[in-house]
Amino acid sequence: MKLLPILSAHDGSSARSSLTCKYKCGDACFHEIPNTSKGQYFGDIVKTAMTRRGVLRGGAMAVVAVGAGSVLAACSTDEASSTGSSSEMSTPPVDGVDFVAVEPNTEDAVVVPQGYEQGVIIRWGDPVLAGAPTFDFDNQTAAAQNMQFGYNNDFAGLLPIEGTPNGYLLVVNHEYTTEPFLFKGYDAENPTSAQFDIALAAHGLSVVQVTGRSGSGALTPGLGKYNRRITGTTEFLLTGPAAGSDFLRTSVDPTGTKVFGTFNNCSGGLTPWGTVLSGEENINQYFGNAESVTDPVAAQRLARYGIEGAASDRKWERFDKRFDLAQEPNEVNRFGYVVEVDPWNPTGVPIKHTALGRFKHEAATIYVTDDGTVVAYSGDDERFDYMYKFVSSRKMMPGNGQAAMRHNLTILDAGTLHVAVLTGDAPDAIDGTGTLPEAGKFAGKGEWIPLLRTGDDGRGESLVDGMSAEEVAVFTRQAGDKVGATKMDRPEDFEPNPVTGKVYVALTNNTKRGTDGKAAADEANPREKNKNGQILEIDDDHAGTTFVWNLLIVAGDPNEADTYFGGFDKTQVSPISCPDNLAFDSKGNLWISTDGNALESNDGLFAVVLDGERRGETRQFLTVPAGGETCGPIISDERVVVAVQHPGEFDEASADNPMSHWPDGGDSQPRPAMVAVWKTQ
Repeated sequence: MKLLPILSAHDGSSARSSLTCKYKCGDACFHEIPNTSKGQYFGDIVKTAMTRRGVLRGGAMAVVAVGAGSVLAACSTDEASSTGSSSEMSTPPVDGVDFVAVEPNTEDAVVVPQGYEQGVIIRWGDPVLAGAPTFDFDNQTAAAQNMQFGYNNDFAGLLPIEGTPNGYLLVVNHEYTTEPFLFKGYDAENPTSAQFDIALAAHGLSVVQVTGRSGSGALTPGLGKYNRRITGTTEFLLTGPAAGSDFLRTSVDPTGTKVFGTFNNCSGGLTPWGTVLSGEENINQYFGNAESVTDPVAAQRLARYGIEGAASDRKWERFDKRFDLAQEPNEVNRFGYVVEVDPWNPTGVPIKHTALGRFKHEAATIYVTDDGTVVAYSGDDERFDYMYKFVSSRKMMPGNGQAAMRHNLTILDAGTLHVAVLTGDAPDAIDGTGTLPEAGKFAGKGEWIPLLRTGDDGRGESLVDGMSAEEVAVFTRQAGDKVGATKMDRPEDFEPNPVTGKVYVALTNNTKRGTDGKAAADEANPREKNKNGQILEIDDDHAGTTFVWNLLIVAGDPNEADTYFGGFDKTQVSPISCPDNLAFDSKGNLWISTDGNALESNDGLFAVVLDGERRGETRQFLTVPAGGETCGPIISDERVVVAVQHPGEFDEASADNPMSHWPDGGDSQPRPAMVAVWKTQ
């Protein structure tokens, strides 16, 4: 196996290359933090004690069929060591976490535990639609890419096809394109119109029918009737209180109800009614000429979403005026939503739900209460931004008939959007070092503050003083600012546990915490210059407005004093850094994928025990190739599926100088791909 150089971190937040940051998130780490509000944090506020309400667990079983499924049977980098070695883990394993942990490494390979096999399911450029040509890196066309698997796969969902044994729909997001790795001789200052068209086609989502084999976890793609490519030119319908508003009208769509394309689709979720939710995240980077906007209110709104400067990095505004804010100032307001796709209807028009607000949605995940109320959780993946939930006013209709689907596709268009405020139990004990309070845990209470209520008629009611309903839906960050939402360390994936109903949040990192007058450390974000992130556990009154919380993991090198693993013996855990996506197995164990490991090793997938005396035990299940990111974990009895994103993406590398040849080997170009891992029979 080929060893690759360790990524040198560029800003202290993670080991992502600066090239990845440029094309994935528009260099968010290098720009001023968009949230300049004086929002509340623990050191500023004291709230009266809240009554802890019992978790509504009736909906948990509905989520079992929706979420990751069940168990697989049985940042600058410091020079800190990464011990807490898996070889030292001597205690008997918990059910579902019965593998020998993979050691940290920098190999150009997916590394899995002993006794497991792996296989690529589908890679960038493989056929999705009938008639797709064989992938030819040196002769790409937009017409071909429109029929092929897109670039930089992130979220993945696997839906069983009723009546088809071992048949599934694999639904995958394609978050972003890294043009220097798509094209040889790429000139960032002078991209071509052909390169623009190919990149548009490489974004979006893919729906692919796959088939499993008895006795194996391998999955084989096929050209099924449900196969579909959704791209940067696919038509979407806008619904909810912002649909038709002046903020969403453009010269191409004067109605403000129709959008072409979806971009930067990061993580997502599956619904109990069989659809897929996808979060539009770093949409700020696709639009140029923000400096031409002189109206102070409009300019402030752009800045709050990190939209600034002249030309964009990709220069798309040269080829399509909708990406030029000087010509189409409202086009940007039509992105940054939760997207819903019905994969069972390959000709259906996907939806963008404005009732769920507009921000950098990492994902949207669903919990259903006993009475059929649907709750959608979502994090705003930006330093010092907020956590949200939407509580539906409509009840989910059971069944998979057409009437049920028509009804359920409207559930996320009526209800109330909330933002979270957290308080700590021991605020005076937090000094920014990560030292545990006297109680031996970081814990507290929280309240969901209502921002926007949407009625059955689609009309919105603002619950924020000084903002209209349309403004809250389109400029949701400012609404959170006004009500004093708690500033978090990059809230990414939310996931409800299908066994217990508790909700977990990946907080990836925030090296600006407590620096240059930025918000100080608090009990939910207990470290200044936080490069490794943490996992928040919420016991939520799902349809209500109160919750209690604690930190399950404060990530990093277990040898360091500022880390915490639920109280578990830190000599018996794998080091983990920069948690990103979350999933669960049927035993209720949490699985975490990482993005930007700041501990001098490749990103990976980890299993964590949540209950009992082993709570907090963390084992690394796999690592992805160097330069890559672990995304979209699916955990089931038969297999683990991960999305390997941007393999070999080093600053010194490019299509002209590839530093990874995964997954095809030889002298091939690296290609993002989906991988299945299963236990050897």
